[in-house]
Amino acid sequence: MVCALGAALCYGTATVLQAMAARAAASDSGGPGDARSSEGSGGIPSSKGSDKGSGKGSGVDAALLWRAVRQWRYLAGLGLDGAGFVLQIVALRSLPIYAVGAALAASLAVTAVVAARLLRTPLTGVEWAAVGVVCAGLAMLGLSAGEEGDETGSTALRYAMLGVAGGILLLGAAAGGLPGRARALALGLGSGFGFGVVEVSVRLIEDLDPATLLTNPATYALLLGGGAAFLLLTSALERGSVTTATAGMVIGETIGPAAVGVVWLGDRTREGLAWLAVLGFAVAVAGALALARFGEAPVEAPVEAEPPGPASP
Repeated sequence: MVCALGAALCYGTATVLQAMAARAAASDSGGPGDARSSEGSGGIPSSKGSDKGSGKGSGVDAALLWRAVRQWRYLAGLGLDGAGFVLQIVALRSLPIYAVGAALAASLAVTAVVAARLLRTPLTGVEWAAVGVVCAGLAMLGLSAGEEGDETGSTALRYAMLGVAGGILLLGAAAGGLPGRARALALGLGSGFGFGVVEVSVRLIEDLDPATLLTNPATYALLLGGGAAFLLLTSALERGSVTTATAGMVIGETIGPAAVGVVWLGDRTREGLAWLAVLGFAVAVAGALALARFGEAPVEAPVEAEPPGPASP
């Protein structure tokens, strides 16, 4: 569980850096992610401007990703993502997918605390309570989670993951025809599904021999799913409702992979503690959803000029 929480710490901090870079890249291009726009809640920015620059109706903006990776914050975030991914792999080798997925969703609590501390985005009382709820849910999961399942997964499941990874890219392309909030939800769900594919695919890769890796469909599902997830997440951060997109991502990366782990990979809980695992999973995810607005880093509001004082006699 320590590795899963370490991954959440890395991912949560990376979210702040990557979101700031995505918004800066969009602002530099004059596109819809103008940092001067705001969602109106806690200073979290939103893309409510026009669609010029990215191409109106386009769900995925590959050019935005290219601009973002030239920002040092985005590169630093990628470094933390890499460290988090290593910790995630270690966690998935010893814990059920449902426990790791809930811990990764809890990275939003890390993002919230980091944003409150470093970016001066104050948390409300309800949001501090949500952070506490996430911690309580993770504690319940830590007490109830058993070892990872002993099922290796079928060949059909490996190809299914590869098909889902390809479908995520189609989902991102199709999202361009949807209205703003629905588009943000579709992009967020798509990115969550991509991260979920990564979680399941790690479990489907048993042999690390290079020859075996090249013939294992799960290897390509992991690469394609992870790449699609980053692409859709970057686009989701730059356009639409941040809260909607992040909520979709949390749902997509937790429920589906947890079900696959239990049904097809043999994930179980400790004897007699299944109820505590279900409760902890639900509590942790619910707390993460309450913190969904922290899926994107805030930008400082422009300082309004003080009105001129009375003229001197």
